[in-house]
Amino acid sequence: MIRLELSVDTLEGAVAADRLGVDRIELCSAAALGGLTPGPGLLAAVLDRTTAQVHMLVRPRDGDFRYAPEEVETLVKDVAHAVSAGAAGVVVGALTATGDLDLPVLAELVAAAGGRSSVTLHRAIDVCRDPLAAVENVAELGINRVLSSGQAVRAEDGIAVLAGMVRVAAGRVAVMACGGVRAANAGAIVRATGVRDLHAAPRTQLPSRGTSVVDFGAIVAFDAAQASALVAAVRA
Repeated sequence: MIRLELSVDTLEGAVAADRLGVDRIELCSAAALGGLTPGPGLLAAVLDRTTAQVHMLVRPRDGDFRYAPEEVETLVKDVAHAVSAGAAGVVVGALTATGDLDLPVLAELVAAAGGRSSVTLHRAIDVCRDPLAAVENVAELGINRVLSSGQAVRAEDGIAVLAGMVRVAAGRVAVMACGGVRAANAGAIVRATGVRDLHAAPRTQLPSRGTSVVDFGAIVAFDAAQASALVAAVRA
């Protein structure tokens, strides 16, 4: 069976994804920035209103994944909060200046989860120096899952790397494909790579609600139609 995770950054999106019967919800804020750590109020509301596993993204800012000691302290506290609040998982990542996984920081984050919460390595792996070596490191750290597009914009273009990651993981770590995963290509990605987990962020841009004087930008909302089509394709 293929496991499906949908990324959402609102309570409305989380409830819609849950109604579709997805296996996991990745909860973030600021999807337009690639996703940041959601606030405690949003996490609490989503946990109250959904039955799917909720995995919270822990990313304190946009930009790269090299974190100063003060930022690592924030990451650790956010992981601990997610676990204590009842999140089924956390989604984390950190890199060194040389583009390798920051293993000491990741070990701290795994320890903060305390074995009570599943840990996913996010797409920091897609900008690391050696993704196959990174998968081996992840397995040794006890991280459960790797989220990757195979170092491409779209999973369809990263099939060779994704397949290599699946081979290296050898069942010790789940490789979850992401990047443009939709109903039309989900099956092909699974068959070509051997992944058993898919991640998608079906969103659509709504018109701005600003005025001609003050415009705070367009709204990016959960696309229930795209999500429903993807769920149907995966379940089929």
